[in-house]
Amino acid sequence: MELGLKGRRVLVTGASQGIGAGLAQAFAGEGCDLFLVARSAERLQQVAGEARALGVNVRAMAVDLTTDRAIDEVARSAGDVDILVNNAGSIPGGTLWDVDRAAWRKGWDLKVFGYIDLTRAIYPVMKQRGSGVILNNIGNGGQNFDFNYIAGTTGNAALMAFTCALGGRSLEDGIRVVGINPGPVDTDRIRKVMCGRAEKLFGEAERYDELIARYPLGRPASVAEVANLFVYLASDLSRYTTGTIVTVDGGIASKRSV
Repeated sequence: MELGLKGRRVLVTGASQGIGAGLAQAFAGEGCDLFLVARSAERLQQVAGEARALGVNVRAMAVDLTTDRAIDEVARSAGDVDILVNNAGSIPGGTLWDVDRAAWRKGWDLKVFGYIDLTRAIYPVMKQRGSGVILNNIGNGGQNFDFNYIAGTTGNAALMAFTCALGGRSLEDGIRVVGINPGPVDTDRIRKVMCGRAEKLFGEAERYDELIARYPLGRPASVAEVANLFVYLASDLSRYTTGTIVTVDGGIASKRSV
């Protein structure tokens, strides 16, 4: 299936691992040129090298997006991109009393305000050109409210509202804004989270596979399953999609019944 993405310029944040690394590979596979951003220079260069092997142009920038002027620096260096994928950041788990003020704000500075600030910086460039796509990797915690992930569930819900509010009008500027809500994805992060929960529930971190077995199909989503959805939503085949959230979690957020 031809997605019409060849030669498009894609900016991906949080690109050094997990879904971000998968996004770099997926967009490179469609012939897109990449500008990859992450904090870890070593891992970022490895991901960039793997993408270059697919025959596309790749630039990489190691930077902490929470530092002063970092967002402006990224926007200036990235230049005129066709697709922005906000993907950087993870918000700590825990209850209201587990996540103190500093940890809560640190998590939101990178993910919630990072998404908002980079969108604010990139949007005018897209508007001037009259085209562009902004994809926000949010997470199904914004739909499936979780007492034990209260900072994340609240932050994700805010990003869902931000995405829908902006995307509801953005097509007037030729821009599409879409949110993607993955559920559990097979990454180092989810394994670490599940080990922590197994330790808390069973007293043995090694029993995390018992928790994973409760997911739909007995497993988390693969990185490729999530990354391929982003690629489709960025493509011309999805050019009427904006101001909405697409959830890919095996039905977890919809499983609750009255």
